Amino acid sequence: MAAFVDRVVLHASGGDGGHGCASIRREKFKPLAGPDGGNGGNGGSVVLVVDPQVTTLLDYHHAPHRHAPSGTQGMGDNRSGSTGADLVLPVPDGTVVKSPDGEVLADLVGIGATYVVAEGGHGGLGNAALSSQRRKAPGFALLGEPGDSADVVLELKTIADVALVGYPSAGKSSLVAAISAARPKIADYPFTTLVPNLGVVQAGDARYTVADVPGLIPGASEGRGLGLEFLRHIERCAVIVHVLDCATLESDRDPIRDLDVIEAELAAYSGDLQIEGGRVPLNERPRLVVLNKIDVPDARDMAEMVRPELEARGLRVFEISTASHEGLRPLSFALAELVEQARKDAPAPEVARVVLRPKAVDSSGFTVTRRQDGDHEFFQVRGSKPERWVRQTDFTNDEAVGYLADRLARLGVEEKLLKSGAVAGAEVVIGEGDNAVVFDWEPTLMTGSELLGGPRGTDLRLEDHSRPTRGEKRKEYKDRMDAKAEAREELWQERQAGHWADPEA
Repeated sequence: MAAFVDRVVLHASGGDGGHGCASIRREKFKPLAGPDGGNGGNGGSVVLVVDPQVTTLLDYHHAPHRHAPSGTQGMGDNRSGSTGADLVLPVPDGTVVKSPDGEVLADLVGIGATYVVAEGGHGGLGNAALSSQRRKAPGFALLGEPGDSADVVLELKTIADVALVGYPSAGKSSLVAAISAARPKIADYPFTTLVPNLGVVQAGDARYTVADVPGLIPGASEGRGLGLEFLRHIERCAVIVHVLDCATLESDRDPIRDLDVIEAELAAYSGDLQIEGGRVPLNERPRLVVLNKIDVPDARDMAEMVRPELEARGLRVFEISTASHEGLRPLSFALAELVEQARKDAPAPEVARVVLRPKAVDSSGFTVTRRQDGDHEFFQVRGSKPERWVRQTDFTNDEAVGYLADRLARLGVEEKLLKSGAVAGAEVVIGEGDNAVVFDWEPTLMTGSELLGGPRGTDLRLEDHSRPTRGEKRKEYKDRMDAKAEAREELWQERQAGHWADPEA
């Protein structure tokens, strides 16, 4: 059974919002005393929180599907449903949240850092909240919205100051055990280290952490060996230490060749430069070279041979022995100096700023697009409000459907459909994907009074605020007099003809 997991795929879904309640209050002598349906409760969200007690993603490896509690339905007597509690998932410090496509969504560094993976749905309104002066007793309520669902990739990138890299069995674990209190597994066979090891080193007043990752081999950046799985753990390190084995028994290896191979793998590895501590590529960071195992006579001779060439490349070289602890003290103080300098050069943490994005004056909040799929033509409506209103509508209730139509008309959807060329019977799609609602559009018929916004008891159509000219007044008077004369003449002719006395006329 795996004991250390640093990469998992998490399938998270927020809780659904509770439905609103359609209820009528009943009292003595008042069987219909008004609406009293309560609102539904909001669903819980799935939240990642950095916990210092967690060091691995093993829990999410065994149980990758996580669902937050849903809100409950509203009830009568104005009782709202309960809100679903947020599902808090603890993760190790340094966890990077990515989308399935590899986009970095969040870099959780620091105790208490949080990220909402999937938000819960909003609860629906009850008929008590939907009542108004025009709609005294709504016979419907809004449905709760479903919670969001998301698939994210969690990657653990160890937070350390110094990274030890090198071939398998080069002595990296022995070096961590010699300069710190860590006790990693040490054995005389390759790939003894299967998980990253962390150690805390105290050099004078300086304190820093050292990470030991599994050994690298040629092709590690392409997935060979264990290198690709653990190269991510050195992305945050400020200093890289090349641990070279001067006592290797393999004929095709020597310290210079090992250094070139590891440098090539670090240069070929493309990490996440946008994460905290990953702004500089691995091959451009400060580095030291450690010639290990000089307690062996042949290894000491090999170290003396390759040291001039390494120093000619501009690298600081330290000859050490993890068995006899020779050269460890100067190495620890040199690493402390580089770490302190890296901390000084690091950019100061930016204070989180509140960014306000006000809505544009000419923005309607939705779009209407005319689409053609072969011979099939339809109009697609996209926007947060229309799509949310559709999800909240109970289409088995005619009154709820009418309420949705009124809301869409007030928002201006029908007006934009007309401008886009839609006619009666055109197919309209609100939303996208499987959750879209498709219907044949029938324009709302307006009598004209709905468009008037004057005070109660007034009709703007009867009001004329323009002042007529003298000529217009004279013409209006003559037209009125002529109309009266024609009416009198017509009545006199009918009287003379006897139309009023003869029933057959």
